[in-house]
Amino acid sequence: MKSLKNAIEDRETFDAATRDCVALIESEVASKSGLSGMAIKAGFATLRGLRPGFLEHVVRGLLPEFAGAIDPIAAEATGDVEQHLVANAGRVADALLAITDAKAERSQNRAAKSAYGRLRGSAKQHVEAVVPRLAELIVRYAR
Repeated sequence: MKSLKNAIEDRETFDAATRDCVALIESEVASKSGLSGMAIKAGFATLRGLRPGFLEHVVRGLLPEFAGAIDPIAAEATGDVEQHLVANAGRVADALLAITDAKAERSQNRAAKSAYGRLRGSAKQHVEAVVPRLAELIVRYAR
C-alpha cells in the first residue's frame, strides 16, 4: 500500500478524497443527537455559515497534513491497515487533533476559533468514533 500523502498528490485523487471527507464529516455531524449533538450541530452551523464552501476549503487545507500524520501509524501495520488504524483510534485522533489545535491557535477568525474551542473538549471521542469510516477511506485511496 502506498502512503496516503503520496496518493493525494494526484489531483483527481485529492479532489475525490476531499469530497469523501466532507461527506463523512457532514454525515457524522448529522448523526449526532442529544445535548452534545445539539452543541456539535450548532458549532458546525457556525463554521459553515462563515462563508460558502468553508468546510471543503478547510478539508483541502488539512488533508495533506492529516495524511502526513496518519501515514506513520498506517505504516506500522503488519497486517490489515484498516484494522490497525481502528485498533489505534486514540493515536489517530490525537495526531489529527494536534493539527487542528495548531490551526485553531493560529486562526485570526474569532468565530471559527470560538466554535472550535467550544467543541474541543469532546472532540477526541468523536474523532475516535469516526476512525473506522476514516480508515476505510484511507485504505481506498492509498491502494
